[in-house]
Amino acid sequence: MTHSNRPMSGGAPSDPLGDELRADLSRAMELNGIGGFVWDVESTRVVLDPSALAIFDLEPGEFDGWISTLYRRIVPEERPDVRARMAEVLVDPRCSTSCGNYFRVRRSDGTTRWAHSQAAIMRDESGKPVRVVGVLRAEPHYAEEQSTLESDRRHQAGVVQATTTALSQALGVEDVLTALTSHEILGPVGAVGISLTVLEQNRLRRLATVGMPPQYVRDLEYGRLDDDRPIAEVFQTQNPLFVTRADIRSHYSMLWPYIKGTGFTASAVLPLMAQARLTGVLAILYEGKKGFSPEERNLLTALSATVAQSFQRALLYDEEHAMAVGLQQAMLPAKIETVPGMSVAARYRPARAGHQIGGDWYDVMPLPEGRVGLVVGDVQGHDIQAAAVMGQLRTALRAYATEGHSPTELMSRASTFLRDLDTERLATCVYVSLGPATGQAEVVRAGHPSPHIRTARGTVQLTVEGGPPLGLPPGLPLSLPDPGDVPYPIHHFRLGPRETLLLCTDGLLEFHDTDMAAGEQQIQVLLDSGPGPGDLDRLAEHIVASIEDRQGQEDDVALLLASRTTPDLSEANA
Repeated sequence: MTHSNRPMSGGAPSDPLGDELRADLSRAMELNGIGGFVWDVESTRVVLDPSALAIFDLEPGEFDGWISTLYRRIVPEERPDVRARMAEVLVDPRCSTSCGNYFRVRRSDGTTRWAHSQAAIMRDESGKPVRVVGVLRAEPHYAEEQSTLESDRRHQAGVVQATTTALSQALGVEDVLTALTSHEILGPVGAVGISLTVLEQNRLRRLATVGMPPQYVRDLEYGRLDDDRPIAEVFQTQNPLFVTRADIRSHYSMLWPYIKGTGFTASAVLPLMAQARLTGVLAILYEGKKGFSPEERNLLTALSATVAQSFQRALLYDEEHAMAVGLQQAMLPAKIETVPGMSVAARYRPARAGHQIGGDWYDVMPLPEGRVGLVVGDVQGHDIQAAAVMGQLRTALRAYATEGHSPTELMSRASTFLRDLDTERLATCVYVSLGPATGQAEVVRAGHPSPHIRTARGTVQLTVEGGPPLGLPPGLPLSLPDPGDVPYPIHHFRLGPRETLLLCTDGLLEFHDTDMAAGEQQIQVLLDSGPGPGDLDRLAEHIVASIEDRQGQEDDVALLLASRTTPDLSEANA
């Protein structure tokens, strides 16, 4: 007897299993917490199956069938977003599927639960929405997932903020490298090591590193573009590279000997791209990390963009700062002229607060009758014009001094000269005319700090009555004497054979919130604690070092040290 699955003549096909499966389909949705609904758009009536009603905490006989009743079950603060999303979908004729919403339902006992709806729009021939059919699902773990996502977002924002903050005060390349290798960046990133490598004349050069294996640091400071290393590969491809310990062992045989004895597990090797130009490669090392999620890769790529912008800005700063300093120093004496019977040392340090050119200067000038002229000054402003005016004023002062004018006349002529330049710039200046053989000296000052002298009993500041700044127009309604009527007073003093004279600009005395008086006290301490008059270069470096230790030197500094090398006649005959 043969059996056939074909339907009997005049009857429907017999499929008991199919009927059973179709009957269980509704149960399957119910068991999985999924309910269905149909919403008639024009009448605003809606029909929900028992599972969908349960999600809204409604009994079948309790629901009145209106969509407005369901909206009232949604937590009030989320209703506007749900309504707006649905309205947007209904009016867009291109939309027929994928209308989804997450929202919270407030149950009868006052608690809330997360739910998700997914619906399709049925339209007539004109595109007008007729029915909305869809499913509802309870989402018991949605809050936890959102909390995790929010925690991740806060962490990512914290990493970016920490990096930005650490780099925000960086001016030059050294500042950037210091920030990169600090715990302020390594900590939030969760890394154990970091390095930055640049390309110089087709050769890799590592500028900074921390947390790298000592042998690696020793052997691979320099490298080639075709090296078997991830850093070289990123330089060639300009694409980020995320590698694991297994990747190093399999594909980078040159690097593996340095890695195998460490706890390294993964590394992000990131190109530093700024304005479509590769400026370097940043390598970040991890221990314990097995790989990188898409979110972590996006975060580290964004991090590298922040570093790239700071690094490019630092490169530009250093370049412009070097040019500015070079121009400024070109206008200072190329060397200090040798003066018989005198030892002299000078230093100039540009401000670290910007790359502008300053107007500070110093000069040493042989005078008639074996005397020597010592001058330190400061033209108002920090720009190219300030440097240009400084160069002109320095030349004029030298000319007036060598003509043999008295210190008072020299200052008056220099003030008139600056005023006639029509620059609207003022300048301060202190000038000393000194006889090396006797130590007899005259000093005048124009709005400038008074000289300091280190004696055997300690450092003191001379009390020198000063005149107005150079270039001040006559008759100004200021509490300063009219330079056309009042001369620059001369103060006489004697420099002993073992004493040291210091002339400086106010950048050495004023910084941050320190006033002039406190700065003068600090200079006296530095002079008293420094090397003796027999080594003025070491003393100058001792003073300059204190400036460079300051956080953010805000002004240029010029200083001039002088001492006599010829003993007094009475001492020589003793």
